[in-house]
Amino acid sequence: MSHFGSPRRSFLRGMLGAGTVAAATGYIARAAQAATLAQAPASDPDAAAYLPAVPFHGPNQAGILPAPQRQAIVVAFDLTTGNRGELTDLLRALTSRARFLTTGGTPPPVGLTGPPSDSGVLGPVVVPDGLTVTVGVGASLFDERYGLASCKPAHLTTMAPFPDDNLDPAQCGGDLSLVLAAGSTDTVLHALRDITRYTEGAAQVRWRIDGFASVPRPSGTPRNLMGFKDGIANPDVSDPAQTDELVWARPGVAGEPGWTRGGSYQVIRLIRMFVEFWDRVSMTEQERMIGRRRDNGAPLDASGEFDVPDYAADPPGAVIPLDAHIRLANPRTRPTADSRILRRGYNYDRGNDAVGDLDMGLIFTCYQQNPLRQFVRVQSRLTGEPLTDYISPFGGGYFFALPGIQDDSDYYGRAMLTDRL
Repeated sequence: MSHFGSPRRSFLRGMLGAGTVAAATGYIARAAQAATLAQAPASDPDAAAYLPAVPFHGPNQAGILPAPQRQAIVVAFDLTTGNRGELTDLLRALTSRARFLTTGGTPPPVGLTGPPSDSGVLGPVVVPDGLTVTVGVGASLFDERYGLASCKPAHLTTMAPFPDDNLDPAQCGGDLSLVLAAGSTDTVLHALRDITRYTEGAAQVRWRIDGFASVPRPSGTPRNLMGFKDGIANPDVSDPAQTDELVWARPGVAGEPGWTRGGSYQVIRLIRMFVEFWDRVSMTEQERMIGRRRDNGAPLDASGEFDVPDYAADPPGAVIPLDAHIRLANPRTRPTADSRILRRGYNYDRGNDAVGDLDMGLIFTCYQQNPLRQFVRVQSRLTGEPLTDYISPFGGGYFFALPGIQDDSDYYGRAMLTDRL
């Protein structure tokens, strides 16, 4: 019988198979105590390849603002916890694992007959390798199970299809989202195995997809699998004024609960690219559909990647067509200035589909203060664009990326679970 056949069983009872609640809780405490800033062993010839640890504590989750890392896993879970107490246990355990994995250290020893406390994928010492763990919650978490309806983020909804979408319900939604990002594939796989192991019986994977970010070629912004640089016109994340206006939730405005401070709305869209079809399109047509040069990313009316297109000087769209992707997504008008989003996408490659076509595309992820004002408005402008012949969104969801973890006593969702507003 599946472990998930008894959804109300506390996951703490299942963490170590036949272990007790006390033993499981003891492991969490030992793991937290064992966490140290991990450095690659001096004898490791690949030490230079490891990325340093990203600070775990802070007002915002550490994986939102930085540029995409080389490897990522995006996964959504359905929760099988039976009440708010078990949900709290789950979020505490998830926090403990994320804190240890992102900091690194030596997993604690176990008895001779017990299973090892770590998979060993990264060797005897867990090296953080720049790992970030970004946790979001979906609208379904705020149903009747946990009594959280009054705490639901004001703009959090389930993801409805747009006219050009082909959504697969099995690859959409979820109670909880998890974005694991790091410098290498084994780091994110190790993190996923660790987290799913120590939350077994409380969360079941709903859908999952693995991604990667290309290195800049030859420089600047990385490219997507259509060959174009992707995310050039992002807000400046080093400017607090821009992130406060465009990225972070605004408690107290339009009914936004107070606990959301430090969080951000997360949109995930799984978008297949019909790359065989795209590769047979002329370069001129590709560039006119996107609105940029493929070689250096410059707008068609400019010469540099980060040059700002001058739409006012081209009202009929003779140079950058009126239905070009960049012109529809960001018209650069005063009324649309507050609809910009922070893109954090990854490429994916899942081999071939059932008929032998290449299955690859984009894990489009973005963060914003208000998805209705930002992502939905942007996506609505893109309805019917020429690029829709070459892409097909098939999954993903809307989530709220929780506020950051303040200190060792804090945990994911603590303010949400204790909010009395």
